[in-house]
Amino acid sequence: MNYRHVFHAGNFADVLKHCVLARLLTYMTGKDKPLRYIDTHAGIGRYDLSGDAAQRTGEARDGLERLKAALAGNAALAGLMEPYLSALKAENAAHPGLYPGSPAIAARILREQDRLILCELHPEDHAVLSANFARDRRVKTFASDGFSSLKAHLPPVERRGLVLIDPAFEERNDLERSRKALADGLRRFAGGVYVLWHRIKDRAETDAFYAGLAALVPSECLALELHVDTIRADGPLSACGLVIVNPPWGTRVECEALLPALATALARGPGAHGVVRDLSRQDA
Repeated sequence: MNYRHVFHAGNFADVLKHCVLARLLTYMTGKDKPLRYIDTHAGIGRYDLSGDAAQRTGEARDGLERLKAALAGNAALAGLMEPYLSALKAENAAHPGLYPGSPAIAARILREQDRLILCELHPEDHAVLSANFARDRRVKTFASDGFSSLKAHLPPVERRGLVLIDPAFEERNDLERSRKALADGLRRFAGGVYVLWHRIKDRAETDAFYAGLAALVPSECLALELHVDTIRADGPLSACGLVIVNPPWGTRVECEALLPALATALARGPGAHGVVRDLSRQDA
């Protein structure tokens, strides 16, 4: 519970997570029926990248700032990231100088008939999160452990929804807790879209995680990986992944174009690459 995302806001992992999230939600809002967005580890929703905490680590320099430089004159990359870039622009027009986390990006894309459930266990962060969205009647925040409270929110009354599972990986068992949360969620809400963020520090650990997911997921499941450098167990985070269960139509094709482009834009070293695997077809 000591994790504070403000130290990591706008880094390469955020760029991947928020770019894909924006694309998925944009597609899902193309249908008239309402949907529900559930964020298990919501943080505070918006982050001041000029503040002391963010400046202390400077992770946004290798994420958002590097992306902005790569976008200059690169229409193809900008096109792939359009929903994310539009949400960033709209959010900054209302809140200049702040980086929107997953809750703020989702709130920008979702419609009046949609609902947002935001869970955050850290008491100070939950207080800020609640204040940030106090005027948005679509939003309910919960001072709770997202893993434990997820079952209370599934299935949603709308019968359509996206669940973002985005733990801090502060505890050694967070990867296993993520797998169990996904398994339990699918039992309660089999047709939901699930997005699970995870760090990649150990190849064997990640492959074992994928194998466990492939055994429990009855439908389409994609594993996206973004590497900005060679993985070093004792070094800074240089790779992360997104697992997407029940991805909307066309997600794989779009991500197969997006991931290599992001890897090129955000590369810190020779190990940079992006890849999309289909766990449901056991080609991981």
